[in-house]
Amino acid sequence: MLKDMPMMEQPREKLIQKGVTHLTNSDLLAIILKTGNPNQSAVELGQSIINSCNDDLAELNQYTIEELTAFNGIGETKACQILASLELGKRVMQATGLKRHKIACPDDVISYFTAELSDAKVEKFITILLNTKNEIINWEIISIGSLNASIVHPREVFNRAIKRSAASILVVHNHPSGHVAPSNEDINITKRLFEAGQLIGIPLIDHIIIGKGHYYSFKEQNQL
Repeated sequence: MLKDMPMMEQPREKLIQKGVTHLTNSDLLAIILKTGNPNQSAVELGQSIINSCNDDLAELNQYTIEELTAFNGIGETKACQILASLELGKRVMQATGLKRHKIACPDDVISYFTAELSDAKVEKFITILLNTKNEIINWEIISIGSLNASIVHPREVFNRAIKRSAASILVVHNHPSGHVAPSNEDINITKRLFEAGQLIGIPLIDHIIIGKGHYYSFKEQNQL
């Protein structure tokens, strides 16, 4: 078990004494897991998981709860902790990479969000907040699932924009089908957000739909 390891070899103690960058992937998983199973310590269980994806964290990030709970010692709670940690790390990297990034055209956003959206099995609607220089202040997933006007409401979108003193916004969502032609609901949502932005003074500068290798920009199509 983890507690039977020499103190300086325990992942948590290693992190405290040397810093998080000195931990291996299995060490990091061991801290999340806390315990292993009757035959493996937390570190050994973490290493088994890492080995299963050939030490490729991008592959691990695609694991489902069902795939994780197939490991002895991983229940739904631990599986959720692993997935939540991976998602949090991904969002930190995305936010860090995008902040103060200037948006001049759809490609400036698409190259970044393609990985997040193009292969998603459900629709995700993201709001990106910009300052007066068209630099990204922050971004946030507003809804997950089929879009409708009651979920993607101007109130939800612009509440965040006002709190962060955004000068303008753009929104992005995906079509799991891969087809990027806007639906009637997409058009209605865009119209409502555009009108609300004009009224509030935080304009919607584009709505981008991402599919598999394609995108649709309302601005480029002169729909805004």
